[in-house]
Amino acid sequence: MAKIIDGKAYAEGLRARIGKAVKTLQAEHGLTPGLAVVLVGEDPASKVYVANKAKQTVEVGMNSWEYKLPATTSESELLALVEKLNKDPAVHGILVQLPLPKQIESAKVLNTIDPAKDVDGFHVVNAGRLSTGQDSLVPCTPVGSVMLAKDVLGKLDGLEAVVIGRSNIVGKPVAQLLLQENCTVTIAHSRTRDLPGVVRRADLVIAAVGRPEMVKGDWLKPGACVIDVGINRIERDGKGKLVGDCDFASCEKVAGSITPVPGGVGPMTIACLLHNTVRAACQQKGIPVPQM
Repeated sequence: MAKIIDGKAYAEGLRARIGKAVKTLQAEHGLTPGLAVVLVGEDPASKVYVANKAKQTVEVGMNSWEYKLPATTSESELLALVEKLNKDPAVHGILVQLPLPKQIESAKVLNTIDPAKDVDGFHVVNAGRLSTGQDSLVPCTPVGSVMLAKDVLGKLDGLEAVVIGRSNIVGKPVAQLLLQENCTVTIAHSRTRDLPGVVRRADLVIAAVGRPEMVKGDWLKPGACVIDVGINRIERDGKGKLVGDCDFASCEKVAGSITPVPGGVGPMTIACLLHNTVRAACQQKGIPVPQM
């Protein structure tokens, strides 16, 4: 049976280290990193997520600002708020919660955020820096996924990694991070021929395709490390349940290690957002980033 990778425990440790780093920055440089989160509309999952971000930001000693705008907000109103936050020296990180209402073009909003404050790592400049191996702010879920893989496997040098999913939010950036770790990387997706055969080659599988329980145990190479990024809400036996992109019951029997859903990659995302905010604050002030 696979070792269960406890993302919740790892995220707690990371947040504790971030809290220490914030205290050091306050004591030595008079700097308190600050994160502004913008929520447009009433999406229930987004509301919970934004509330958790604000709570954890304050818990590590950082400044937190929440902007809750009605679903009727126009694109120009949202862009004006982003520009205001870009100019505010106390705000080191800006996050606009997705999805946005249909009258607002997400790409336009994300690319209006100052790349130096783009703690979600979605700006085209940060995506370009990542793809060319330059220092950049990187999307939080991919960073958390690679942290968990390294925690369980140690060095990733030379490993065959298969990423299932090619989104700009997870699939592409996590593939870039794995290349930086000297993995041999395949990006697979819904059109890949013989997807199970491709996955079976992998020492490390990152499942980020958004389809509940798609990856089966017999797709895996025995002993593979499986990082399941999927969070899918399904109904089973008349009850709502959260499941990943991997069929946990069958994968657990074959994998060497696996993240559960919930409690795996999910908790890492907010911890890595806080990590990015501290980095952004230090870079904007031209001071070294403390060890975290």
